Amino acid sequence: MSIRVMLADDHRMLRDALILILKNEPDMEIAGVTEDGSSTMTLARDCRPDVLVLDIAMPGVNGVQVAQTLYKEMPQMRILVLSAYMDKRFVQESLKAGAAGYVSKAAAATELPRAIRAVAAGQNFLSPEVTSLVMGQFLPDADTTATNVSPLSAREREVLRLVADGVRTTAIARRLGITEGTVEAHRRNMMRKLDLRTVAELTKYAVREGLTSL
Repeated sequence: MSIRVMLADDHRMLRDALILILKNEPDMEIAGVTEDGSSTMTLARDCRPDVLVLDIAMPGVNGVQVAQTLYKEMPQMRILVLSAYMDKRFVQESLKAGAAGYVSKAAAATELPRAIRAVAAGQNFLSPEVTSLVMGQFLPDADTTATNVSPLSAREREVLRLVADGVRTTAIARRLGITEGTVEAHRRNMMRKLDLRTVAELTKYAVREGLTSL
């Protein structure tokens, strides 16, 4: 029986490449393809794939939130994160949300089919570089003295957390007791401080820094 695989990634060229990779695997079939968080949840509920290959940084609902929601609803579906972000926060949040594996996009051509088979069989799978990244925090000589000082103020971090959770400007203003203009000003200031250009990039930063409410 073929492994039914669903692909969720917002980069068209990468999706096309992944489709070609999986079409060459005789024991796999593509159950569906999506490009944003909301449509991923909708299609996954409809087609019930065996394995969902999921990007983290997608428009709208981010991949970690998608994984958390679908894992609760369909624990039998295996979630495999495929990401360009080799950051232990991304890995930790993904696994905490219910992902059974985490694969680097740079190694997708060689590792993705093997990872899909592993998670479909009930195993967990981490790319070698991901394993090294996660294990590094447990090594005796790991630098435990370094600290990451956020350039954002406490209020900006509050706003960013809500933005990353998909809360609209009006609701953020109401929840924090500020005006919509102030919310927009905070968003502009955060983008300037972090040298980011879009809300999607802000969301990626929030996930990486553990600022979502997951």
